[in-house]
Amino acid sequence: MLKLGYHCSHEQFKPSELLTFAQRAEQAGFTAALSSDHFHPWTTRQGQSGFAWSWLGAAMQATSLSYGIVNAPGQRYHPAIIAQAAATLAEMFPERFWISVGSGQALNELITGDGWPMKAERNARLKECVDIMRALWAGETVTHKGLVTVEEAKLYSRPKVNPLIFGAAITPQTAQWIGGWADGLITVSQPKAQLQKVVDAFRRGGGEGKPMHLKIQISYARTQQEAKQLAYEQWRSNVLPNTVLTEIRNPEQFDALGDQVNPAVVEEMINISADIQQHIAWLEEYRSLGFEQLLIHNVNREQELFIDTFGEKIIPQVQG
Repeated sequence: MLKLGYHCSHEQFKPSELLTFAQRAEQAGFTAALSSDHFHPWTTRQGQSGFAWSWLGAAMQATSLSYGIVNAPGQRYHPAIIAQAAATLAEMFPERFWISVGSGQALNELITGDGWPMKAERNARLKECVDIMRALWAGETVTHKGLVTVEEAKLYSRPKVNPLIFGAAITPQTAQWIGGWADGLITVSQPKAQLQKVVDAFRRGGGEGKPMHLKIQISYARTQQEAKQLAYEQWRSNVLPNTVLTEIRNPEQFDALGDQVNPAVVEEMINISADIQQHIAWLEEYRSLGFEQLLIHNVNREQELFIDTFGEKIIPQVQG
């Protein structure tokens, strides 16, 4: 059955608030959750950035939802530490945790003081990290010297069932690449024709038959105008091209670029509507592309309204 998940945006809310939202989402009928994993928020307007891995332990204890996280091992995080963190969650909460991995953004990774590699090198580093994590989960003693270094590492607390590793992709090129090694695909909502290209590329690259998850960016509010305005206030910087999103260094730079974004562009990239039936139609359209889990991010700050309304009026129709 199709799963509808609640996206936990650490960039926008205090960890304590997000925990309450996750509990409310479960009560409303959501069956899954996705956590972001940032050091900095995208913009100063968002204004938060809790440590996701601490939060996940609390959230998984406080709810029975399945959880995923979007993570970039290799620079800010050593892959052996991520392997240990993921193994601990998977052991405590069997088959409720999965991890998606990507090549990251300068916004978060540059805090180490290291340089920011080109995309090709970041991809190669990511694949090394995935191989290291899988070897550690298999109980191997790992020594590796490449774009990352590991010296005689072995995990002693491991789950009976290892978490799935989803590859994060926005472009068809990346989707095709991860099709050959990832356990599944996670991507973000965009115009249907472009999203279809991402799905086709993933399947073509070796992902045929593997699960696919979609993070959907919406703005729901009481009126259409309010939904538009709140989306523009909180998320206008995030509609920039991915080649820009990965390279900007700090929230202040995102603020400056966001001020140049036309509101019409925000409306093209985010599903903005106060109409329940329109949101149902969008979700059904994504289902038709083959996604088995839709993780919904209401990009504005009206979380209680979104959770309660979707729980009452949308989840029963879409999941039923």
